This record gives sequence, C-alpha cells and structure tokens, in this order.
Amino acid sequence: MLRQKIKQNKNGDIGKNIREIRVAKGIGQTELVRLLDLQGIPITRECLVKIERGIQHVQVEQLRAIKDELNTTYDELLK
Repeated sequence: MLRQKIKQNKNGDIGKNIREIRVAKGIGQTELVRLLDLQGIPITRECLVKIERGIQHVQVEQLRAIKDELNTTYDELLK
C-alpha cells in the first residue's frame, strides 16, 4: 500500500506548527504518540520528533490524526 506523504518546506513549517500547537495545549510527545496509536496510527516518538524538526515528511493519515488529537485545523497546521 502506497502511503502519501506531505513534503515540508525547508523551514519545516508543518512540524513547527505541530509542535507549537501541541505545546500550547500541554500535550507531551509521548502522550500524542499514545493517542495516535489508539487511533490505529503507527508512529514512534522518534518519528514525531523528526516530523516536528522538519527532517521527515508527514504521512497524510498521520497529519489527519494529529489534527484530530490536537483539536485544530489543517489551516493552522499548514500555515
């Protein structure tokens, strides 16, 4: 099964936005990974760290689940 990925720009803005929203809501990386796992989204803390640092692309299903768990919008994540 081919998984579609969303490329981050050179600044890693998607990852930066994920981190800022996550921190503002008081959710730790380990907690977010656990919440994503409960949704059936396989992701490790190391993977989340790389996404937040902008050095790994985020898969569409990961972004959708992160949006849901952080109770935010695609506009906020992709700005």
